[in-house]
Amino acid sequence: MMSEKTALWTKDFVILALSNFMLFVAFQMLLPTLPVYVTDMGGDQLAVGLVISLFTVSALLVRPFTGKALDTIGRKPVLLIGLAIFLLAVAGYYWMVSVALVLAIRFLHGIGWGIVTTTYGTIVSDIIPRERSGEGMGYFGMFSNLAMAFGPLLGLRVSQNWGYGWLFAISAGLTALAMILSRLVKIKPIVAGQKPNGSVLSGLIEKAALFPSLLNLLIGIIYGGIFSFITLFGLEVGIANIGLFFLFNAIALMAVRPLAGRLFDRRGPAWILLPGGFFLGGGLLLLSYSTSEWQLIFAAILFGVGVGGVQPSLQAWTIKRVDPSRRGAATGTFFSAFDLGIGGGAMILGAVAKMTSFAAMYRYSLVALGLYLLVYIVYLARQGKKTSVPESISS
Repeated sequence: MMSEKTALWTKDFVILALSNFMLFVAFQMLLPTLPVYVTDMGGDQLAVGLVISLFTVSALLVRPFTGKALDTIGRKPVLLIGLAIFLLAVAGYYWMVSVALVLAIRFLHGIGWGIVTTTYGTIVSDIIPRERSGEGMGYFGMFSNLAMAFGPLLGLRVSQNWGYGWLFAISAGLTALAMILSRLVKIKPIVAGQKPNGSVLSGLIEKAALFPSLLNLLIGIIYGGIFSFITLFGLEVGIANIGLFFLFNAIALMAVRPLAGRLFDRRGPAWILLPGGFFLGGGLLLLSYSTSEWQLIFAAILFGVGVGGVQPSLQAWTIKRVDPSRRGAATGTFFSAFDLGIGGGAMILGAVAKMTSFAAMYRYSLVALGLYLLVYIVYLARQGKKTSVPESISS
């Protein structure tokens, strides 16, 4: 019989996962609908672009400070503050009477998102048994992936049939439910002697998390390129139902996460990070040549398998590399790198697409994947020189 120490599906884990699911549905509902809302208010393409970039910038700016606060103030106060900011922003969209005010509340929304996602990632790393970190992160991520598949469809249906008032009300209601559930989770207080010391910079950034975060940044560049321009790519190549990519990508993510997590726990990161990189590359290459829905679906599955294996494994590896008292800073560093990759990737690859095509842009983004594989292979080679024993999962 499994001991309480190694049990994964505890009451706190389930409640936190459900709270995270509610929040992600609330967030995903607004992804395809806010640009339309801004357009209906008279906003142009620049305003729509700012809806995405302002959110990403504010989330990126707040994550390092959130990580430090988690390791000093405590998990639950920071989570409740973040959820309150998120709720205020979502409820406030309907009352904004101009595009400029919508953009201002969007910046606030990004701050709330940066706080809560960093905090959820830190709290779940506290709850999951260390020896099942890969599996636990995989299952926890499944709830986010389910929201990715369900949330946008719900948001579009509500906004088209009932209007924006109901859209923002339901999103706010789900956020409130996430807040209620989060209060039920038992979170261990920070031990006074574990609070980090040192400079301000060392408090904001965790050095031990930098290498996995670098790999996550490179994955973020690819991710940003795909999801920022997939609709325009569909128009370019004549694929009408481009939404199939999101659906089958989410299905593949949900299917592979638990399996990859178990393999990570038993064999170590190399068994996931290298094959996952090749699945990513295969999906990216096939996507760039896709001209039919079947090719698009196959590309989405390959890409989903790659991301679904690589990203939770990188997050679990990050947590294993740091002291429990630095998990907040480590999680903030990890997610900041991904945000930076998405934002930078969208800008750089957008410029590439303007000079070539969206299909060619996806092939050019294979450079980031090549760097990812090269950097990790060099790391493995250096680890091999230090010891004759294969890399352990706690390295």
